Amino acid sequence: MRTLRAAGEPVRAASRSGEVRFDWTDPDTWPAVLAGVSAVYLVAPDDPAPIPDFVKQAVQAGVGRFVALSARGLDHISEGAFQGMATAERAVRDSGVQWTIIRPNNFSQNFSEDLWHATLRSGRLALPTGAVPEPFIDAQDIADVAAVLLTSDGHHEQVYDISGPQAFTFGEAVATIAKAAGREIDYVELTPAEYQAELRAAGVPEAFVSELDALFTVLRAGHNAKPADGVRQVLGRDPVDFAGYVSKAVDAWT
Repeated sequence: MRTLRAAGEPVRAASRSGEVRFDWTDPDTWPAVLAGVSAVYLVAPDDPAPIPDFVKQAVQAGVGRFVALSARGLDHISEGAFQGMATAERAVRDSGVQWTIIRPNNFSQNFSEDLWHATLRSGRLALPTGAVPEPFIDAQDIADVAAVLLTSDGHHEQVYDISGPQAFTFGEAVATIAKAAGREIDYVELTPAEYQAELRAAGVPEAFVSELDALFTVLRAGHNAKPADGVRQVLGRDPVDFAGYVSKAVDAWT
């Protein structure tokens, strides 16, 4: 959103608590979001049920372009996991209007804002990665790619895998963060069963346990280990490297 507004593009930010109220479970909130809109950046909900109806309503309202956020390796994820993203991909492909799909690797910001932030702050990150590397993608690169796809022609029916420029194991990533933060943070390799047990002990809902297990199954298989060139294809520049992300986010761990 910031990227688009900085470029002078009109943007309507819609969410349950955003500038314009939008709720996937409440179709009465959809018309105000879609009125006068030509392109939609679609971030799918976990529940796939409302997605096809939303896409149809958007097209009827005049939307002529969708950019859908998905996940790299989605084709390898076990059936039943990440159905929101899978349904969103199918819905925009079948929409009859222009569509593009972004499939990123794990976000760098998962270390500082989301999935693994709290555990890193506690001094320990334990995951079942099998020491397979991951080319983490900076969220700003995703935003910049999405902004171009929403406002530029020539990307219809394209699926872009996007990642950072270099792959690191999670142990290497944690060591980089610990060095920058000037404190001890341990990385512990778990078996899948041990990881699931830790998640359940922490009260994580079973559906999310299953999705995380599916995510790390794909990671351990190495499907996403090789850096992708989608950022360069769209933006004509290299993606942000992991060290650059860490240097900007270091306060999150200190």
